[in-house]
Amino acid sequence: MCGFAGFAGPGTERDLAAMCTALLHRGPDDGGTHHAPDVGVWLGFRRLAIVDIEGGHQPMATADGDLVIVYNGEIYNAPELRRALEQAGHRFRTDHSDTEVLLHGYREWGLGLVERLNGMFAFCLYDRRRGQLVMGRDRFGKKPLFYAATPDGLVFASEATAVLRHPAVPDTVDRTALIKYFAYGFVPAPMTLQAAVRKLPGGCTMVYDLASRRLTLSRYWEYRMVMDAPPPGGPEQWAEELRELLGRAVERRLIADVPLGFFLSGGIDSTAIVALAAQHLSPAAMKTFTIGFSEPSYDESGFARTAAERYGTDHRVRTLDLETATGMLPGLFARLDDPIADPSLLPTHLLSRFARESVTVALSGDGGDELFAGYDTFDALLPARLYHHTVPQPLHRLAEAAARWLPRSDRNMSFDFKLRLALRGVGHRPEHWLPAWLGPASVKDLERLFGEPLRAEDVYEEAAALWHSSASRHDVDRNLEYYGRFYLGEGLLTKADRASMFCSLETRSPFLDKEVVDFACRLPVSVKHRRGARKWILRKAMEPLIPPDILNRKKKGFGIPLTRWLRALPAPPAAAADRLGIDGRWLDGLWEEHRRGLADHRGILWAWTALAATGAGGEPAAVPPAASLPLPA
Repeated sequence: MCGFAGFAGPGTERDLAAMCTALLHRGPDDGGTHHAPDVGVWLGFRRLAIVDIEGGHQPMATADGDLVIVYNGEIYNAPELRRALEQAGHRFRTDHSDTEVLLHGYREWGLGLVERLNGMFAFCLYDRRRGQLVMGRDRFGKKPLFYAATPDGLVFASEATAVLRHPAVPDTVDRTALIKYFAYGFVPAPMTLQAAVRKLPGGCTMVYDLASRRLTLSRYWEYRMVMDAPPPGGPEQWAEELRELLGRAVERRLIADVPLGFFLSGGIDSTAIVALAAQHLSPAAMKTFTIGFSEPSYDESGFARTAAERYGTDHRVRTLDLETATGMLPGLFARLDDPIADPSLLPTHLLSRFARESVTVALSGDGGDELFAGYDTFDALLPARLYHHTVPQPLHRLAEAAARWLPRSDRNMSFDFKLRLALRGVGHRPEHWLPAWLGPASVKDLERLFGEPLRAEDVYEEAAALWHSSASRHDVDRNLEYYGRFYLGEGLLTKADRASMFCSLETRSPFLDKEVVDFACRLPVSVKHRRGARKWILRKAMEPLIPPDILNRKKKGFGIPLTRWLRALPAPPAAAADRLGIDGRWLDGLWEEHRRGLADHRGILWAWTALAATGAGGEPAAVPPAASLPLPA
């Protein structure tokens, strides 16, 4: 995997070097630049060599120099596209570089190229004849692309930190984006925390005309359920086809010229990937990696070990504890250009570092829950509907007040935690349920934090717009679309990219294969969430390959003992809150309540800790090493 940066307009070679240096962790193996002085275009690249190590140097140009590209990602159907282009008369200079496939593919199909790609990608292509910079991002937005339109040009890069290294881009915090961050746990595209920087949404292309300085953004794909067009056959045939499609997706992602391994939690998604890969590789040569916890309710390492023994993989486990976590926090948070409040960033990064000791590429089970309704919230939708229609607001407020007095547990997904979150969500309209359930802070919290009245309609406007534009009227379908567009696209994939790229590891997600996703979108909701059984069609598909004890075990999730750990972490300094214009004294009060066990404020406190440590609005707030922290009893 790689990183790129560049600009059109004023700037120097030193500016480009500073931008590329900020991306060194994404590409430690190789680098290069391209300069078109007549139009002021600069392109820079950092490479993590995975495929065609000798021939994949970037920036890469066509033989005539009319097209030059920098590109981050992997195109899994590149061999098929290459054959089609060769049949159309194109001649390739590299052995099997997918970068060159993009160059020739653009020449043959123009921007229609992106709809043919099966993979993860972000690219910028300089089209000399048309005088344009052409950019594109994969369907879910797994690979990042940030940009800033300046008065005299355009600046772009794989990370916002690199964009901000250009002297024409100011580092000013966007207050609306800050509110969105605390509401969702991420900043939804196209916004970023910096007012001057934007991110190209997944499934979009962008063209910058060098002469007119005009930006044109177009959407070529969006994760939507397809109504009334199911695949031929019925559930039995669909299960077989899904297993075949997922098997092909895994096989495509086994192509690499470097060592390759697998993340394994012992859940159905990661186990399915390992089981299907074992049909193509020697299991004893397959390296699988797991992160465990000393707290039993969070630990999945035993399930992972069972799965590894079932397939005979070379399995390795590492444990994450408070001391390790706090030692990682300063460096990890300080490098987050696009802040996310997902605590699983920590174990994901440790898992990536652990795997990187042995491999350069790892396959994961990301995407299975978002395609096939795997989360607990899908079970809550029908009760929430009934509650919403029958319980008046005064009685709801009484229920919320009563829930605050329930005994609190530090266990993973404890009853009191889930009940309080459920009540927080159902006080809103259905289109706001998921962001209210999943976000770090409630609307009431946001009003206190920012010192101004806020409406849920404004705070969650992106979620509501997606909900109301859905072709389906089924709650499960609409929530699947939210999970795919926001929770996965803006949250989990951002987390996975940063957590892995900070240690120069490429992660691949077979569930996000184009053919698998398109097939899943056509399946009726009745085979995804079937009489209370989540991911029914995936379980049916994997019955021949996964034993029942793994296939049917309850989902645990990749959480950390956050409630307990936060009692040992110090609050960020008040100056950090002052710089952002938020109420630091109120946050300090939440910390005190949380430490004393009077309340569970894990969501907002973790979001604040992560944000303060990034240095948003000023210098990063220091997170002390574990040795200086008092451990809870």
